[in-house]
This record gives sequence, C-alpha cells and structure tokens, in this order.
Amino acid sequence: MDIFITGGAGFIGSHTCERLLKRGHSVVCLDDLNDYYSPEVKHRNLETCHTFDNFTFIEGSLLDSDLLNQTFQDHRPKTVIHLAARAGVRPSLRDPKLYEQTNGRGTLNILELCREFEIGRLVYTSSSSVYGERLNMPLKETDTITNPISPYGAAKFASEKICSVYQGLTGMDINVIRPFTVYGPRQRPDMAIFKFTRMIDQGQTIPLFGDGSTARDYTFVDDFVSGLERAIDFGDGFQIFNIGGSQSTRLIDLVRTISECLGKEADIDFQPTQPGDVPLTLADISKARELLGYEPTTTVPEGIAKFVDWYREAVSSKRV
Repeated sequence: MDIFITGGAGFIGSHTCERLLKRGHSVVCLDDLNDYYSPEVKHRNLETCHTFDNFTFIEGSLLDSDLLNQTFQDHRPKTVIHLAARAGVRPSLRDPKLYEQTNGRGTLNILELCREFEIGRLVYTSSSSVYGERLNMPLKETDTITNPISPYGAAKFASEKICSVYQGLTGMDINVIRPFTVYGPRQRPDMAIFKFTRMIDQGQTIPLFGDGSTARDYTFVDDFVSGLERAIDFGDGFQIFNIGGSQSTRLIDLVRTISECLGKEADIDFQPTQPGDVPLTLADISKARELLGYEPTTTVPEGIAKFVDWYREAVSSKRV
C-alpha cells in the first residue's frame, strides 16, 4: 500500500512510519520540522526509516497547498494518515491563533486533497483533550462533547467534525483516533514523563502542578501504533476510536515509578493546578476492542522501564 503520513518525523509519527515500512508499505512522510522542539531530534527520529528504500521524506507545511498538491500528484497515495498538528495544551492557551491555523486549516487542506485525489481511507489522529473536564468515567466515543477547555482540544474537535462532513461528501472511509497520553522512547522532551525522568536523574526539583492526585490514562507507544495500524485496515464510513491503556495512573504514582526505575529519589515542589489541565482521563476502549481487535499489552511500570532504558542509552550517547 502507498501511504502518505503527515507529522511523520515526530514521536508517534516516526514509530508509525517504522512499523508500516517493516510491513512492506511504501511511506511518504511530510513534516515541517518546526521549532516546537529541536528539529535535530526529529531528524534522528527518522534515522531507521531512511534505511528503507520505500521511504520518502518531504519537508513542508500543511499550509503549503502547492507542495501538498504536487506531493499527491507525484506519489498518488492510497491511504492518508494525518498525524501532524501543533502540539501542546498549555502552549495553545498562549497562542490560540497558531493552533487554529495549523490544526484547523491544515486538516482542511488534507481533506480537500483527499477529495480531489479520491483517497479511499483517511486516519485522523485527534486527541482525548476533546472530552474536556469530565467527572463520569470512562470516556466513551458516544459521549456528547460540549466543553473542550483548551484551544488545542477545541481545534481537534472542530477537525473531527469537518472530517465527518467530508466523509459524507466523498464516501471515503475516515477513522478518527483519540489517543490517551501516549508515551515511550523518543517522546517529546516537553512531555511530563520525559521531563520528570530528566529532572530526577539530574537531581533537580520537579514542579508538580496540583496535589498529585490528577490521573491520566497512559498509553505505551507500541500499543498506540498497533491500534492505529488496525485502523488503517478498517473501513466502515466515519468512525471514532479511543486508543488508550484502559487504566488511570495518578501523577504522584507516576513520579514514584520513574524514581524506582532510575533508582533515585524525586524532590517534588507542589504548585497550583494549571489552566487547561483536566483532573482525570480514562478511555473506554470497548469499541476499538470489538471492531479493531485492539488490546493494550504494556502496563505503566513496564512502559516506564522501557522509556528509562531508552533515556539512559540516549544520554550516554549524547542524543538528548
């Protein structure tokens, strides 16, 4: 299969590219290598991908319509995986226009190309942030969504709705994936697990927002990519799937697990809760189980141990 992936140089994107290349697919990866974090890190993410003859990398923006059009003309993909987005809930509070432009208009540009080139299937990666602040758990795809609490979450939800419109207009299969706090080797350096690991390892004080009782449904990257991979092979109109670990871990327990894996004590500075943060996430993955055969297999302690192993190797080789 010829697959076009946006955001393929990022954390999740690079793992996805590798998995698909190993399956024998031809992969064209688009990434703008923006400076949200070091572009050099993103180049390193793709080192394994570049060893495959069936891999093509294109540096460019979702907002460059001419480049996107030329790419589709040159490569004629059969399936599109749209991962690219401006990342981060808290940064979206500071610059909401950037998030609306990249995550909103960028998605619309991809949908227009899918319509023009009669793409058979699109997999769009949304976010669990669309659910906003909820008390009733677990979170289900059928839940009514009325209150995303960040521009990032709102832009992702708006893109879901426009995906639904385009599915009706074109008849192509569109699977929307809502990931729940994906982590693992190569994750972004601004994400909590990476930051906590580095700070504990270096003996720095961790600023912990809230009292440590907030909890997240953490999803190991290999599990997430397995769910995404299954969505590539599934077609039934417009569908939304939660892809999570299906259990919640408190923030304070996460820090303790990282400390245990590092063999070092964590020095914690409790600070006020940050705007845009939700107190709890927990995915109902029954739909993904039933229709995709998705089943997470990595527990949080196992996943953290794998991440810490990767982190130590990366530090020793001066790659982080």
